[in-house]
Amino acid sequence: MIAAGELRTLIRHLREDLAHRRIADGLERLESCRAEIEGLGPGQEDAASLLGCLAQWVDIGFASPELVRTLVERFPRSCRAGLSVRQYLHLRMAEGLVAMNDENFDEAIGHFRFVEALEVEVRETELPAICTFWTGRCLRKQGRYDDALACTMKARTLASERGFPKMAAVMKVMEGWLLFQKGKLREATAVFREAQASLAETDDFVSRGNVASAYGRIARRQGRYEQALEHFAQAIADYKCRDPQHMHLARSLLNIAFVQRLIALRVQTATDEESARRRSGAASRIPVEDLQTRRSTIQNLREEARVHLAEAMEIYRSHGNHRGTGSVYINYGFLNLDDGDLDAAASDAAEAFRHGEEKRDHILLARARTLQCMVENARLEEEIETDASRHAHQALDYAREAVEYARETQNPRLLARACIWEGLTCSSEAVHDHERARRCCDAALALLRPEGQDYVWYDLEALKARILRVTTLSQSLQAWSEGLTGDRTFQQITEEFAAIVIPRVWEREGRKVSRVAERLSISPKKVRRILHAAGLLPGGQASPDTDT
Repeated sequence: MIAAGELRTLIRHLREDLAHRRIADGLERLESCRAEIEGLGPGQEDAASLLGCLAQWVDIGFASPELVRTLVERFPRSCRAGLSVRQYLHLRMAEGLVAMNDENFDEAIGHFRFVEALEVEVRETELPAICTFWTGRCLRKQGRYDDALACTMKARTLASERGFPKMAAVMKVMEGWLLFQKGKLREATAVFREAQASLAETDDFVSRGNVASAYGRIARRQGRYEQALEHFAQAIADYKCRDPQHMHLARSLLNIAFVQRLIALRVQTATDEESARRRSGAASRIPVEDLQTRRSTIQNLREEARVHLAEAMEIYRSHGNHRGTGSVYINYGFLNLDDGDLDAAASDAAEAFRHGEEKRDHILLARARTLQCMVENARLEEEIETDASRHAHQALDYAREAVEYARETQNPRLLARACIWEGLTCSSEAVHDHERARRCCDAALALLRPEGQDYVWYDLEALKARILRVTTLSQSLQAWSEGLTGDRTFQQITEEFAAIVIPRVWEREGRKVSRVAERLSISPKKVRRILHAAGLLPGGQASPDTDT
């Protein structure tokens, strides 16, 4: 048992180390008296105060949240009446940390709000700032970004005003992350640089890793994938300096896997375009060997991504983290979708949804439903089953639910992507609700900011292209039906009609020029010419039997 005077001295030193981000010193102090801390109980003077301070250090990386849970349970309600207000507030802080770790964010916010409301009773000047900051973290996890940003900025102001610039720098990291999520990349980068400069003088490797991770997310958003990988690698190195199994390390592994998938998709798109040129008989731009190398690159990237996801899954499961575990399943689902294994992708999405349901995690639920919508659309496109109507309605149901879940958050990109996939589903031939697709497109446009070669923008561009084609078609048919031909000749109108009909017949006939020519009784040469003009075939002449 720690003597009363020594306990108060320990608390004072731990508070100072925390405020000035002397992480190694604080962890060393705690390790030196770990046995005494594990024996902490309500019979010791200032034990509850130490427990509140301990919660802050466990959040940084000392021991496990289970230690705080065990110690909190030693303070039953029957003994709390004898605690001073200050000690009771520290106990509530510790309870809030346990709830936050369990992803019970509403319960955690209740504890932190209680402490905030009685801050005048607390002599520790940094405690209100920490409570407000933790409230912001819970709100961020819930996707309530506007509310989280307000809390974080208030916490940062409190820390600065009370003489804790290093603590304020930690809060700036989350402030920058929230600005990034709101699409304010320049403002976010400026905040990150300020925080980075201040934290460079400390050994707070977790916060420094968070800055590197944030830079990686910005680079990914802008399509700078190689730079993103470098930043995530730096984040991992920082996290490992503190704990080789730190939960944030799993997040960086997840981010690396996602970027590797995006790079593989980029290479795949270029490879498919070149393969199409070859099949059409056009002059090749790259040697056959390079195509083979690209295919190997794609396979290697996806295999590496799966390795990183497996590592992330192990860490998340060891921490019992639902959001992280569900996110790994989401990324497995994307990889399986890319590989064409739609059953596996659907299973991964369902598992992610299950984890989201356990904690009513609206972000995870929206992402899982969006992935499920994408899988059903893939089934439609590949005509794997004859019941197109069933898959179309299932995709629509998933999209609608994704939108509803996303609306429970303040995450504009989450909502925009759900709207985009609802629009893509509505614009499919099986649904053919183009007016609704247009409304979905408008909603997504209002939510997004152009930030680079971003995968969400690619999906939006695909939706806009579909709507434009349908709009052009509808306008032309309506004008012709009313006898409005402008100054075009009958031959010109015939050509325009052919440009509308032939690509659609080509799709239905398995993309075979010979089949289109036979069905419509026209020459294969004309079919190829129209498909080339529509951008569906590369330039050059192809033999009718080699088109795909």
